[in-house]
Amino acid sequence: MGLSVIGSIFNITAIAINRYCYICHSLRYDRLFNLKNTYGYLCLTWVLTLMAIVPNFFVGSLQYDHRIYSCTFAQTVSMSYTIAVIVIHFLLPLSIVTFCYLRIWILVIQVKHRVRHDCKQKVRAADIRNFLTMFVVFVLFAVCWGPLNFIGLAISINPSKIAPQIPEWLFVVSYFMAYFNSCLNAVIYGLLNQNFRKEYKRILVSLWTPRLLFVDISKGGTEGIKSKPSPVVTNNNNNQAEIYL
Repeated sequence: MGLSVIGSIFNITAIAINRYCYICHSLRYDRLFNLKNTYGYLCLTWVLTLMAIVPNFFVGSLQYDHRIYSCTFAQTVSMSYTIAVIVIHFLLPLSIVTFCYLRIWILVIQVKHRVRHDCKQKVRAADIRNFLTMFVVFVLFAVCWGPLNFIGLAISINPSKIAPQIPEWLFVVSYFMAYFNSCLNAVIYGLLNQNFRKEYKRILVSLWTPRLLFVDISKGGTEGIKSKPSPVVTNNNNNQAEIYL
């Protein structure tokens, strides 16, 4: 569970940084995110995820919680460690992702305004949908995980005094809100991403006719998928984003 949770926020952060470089710094994108570097970034993301869960075994923060009938992270074991977990696993990634998406939104709005007055070029709907999909994933992650993290932050200030004052129902609701976030991602992708909707439909059809599934898989293995190139670069970031839009 720890791997899935920490890996989720670290991957959301890595995707946000990738999109920020792709849209706002496309001059450097192809060099920063070539195939070799991308493999390195993926490995780094999961190495950091593994490193992030190791301290739990030394601090003794994994304990059975009778309120949720499960073994989970105990927020009252160590005040300093709880604060470190919330900062490194939630607040820091949240700040990075917020910065990246705000910069993207500002650039998109600036270029959209400029394009509307200059050449009346329309925004490419597919690119906007892809960006919105990841933005919605990030917002829902923050909303679902926020209550549990803020409860942990409040408890870490004074565990003996504040912990008994937290209603049991509030902790249970915040806990299941956090893990319910994983269920929402599949729904978000299905609603906002045409490729996912197409694949969902193909999988459902294949459940009735399994032969079609193996035919499609064999085709996919021979055809291959090419990654989308970075935007064509002109003079500055506004021109780069104008090509993107």
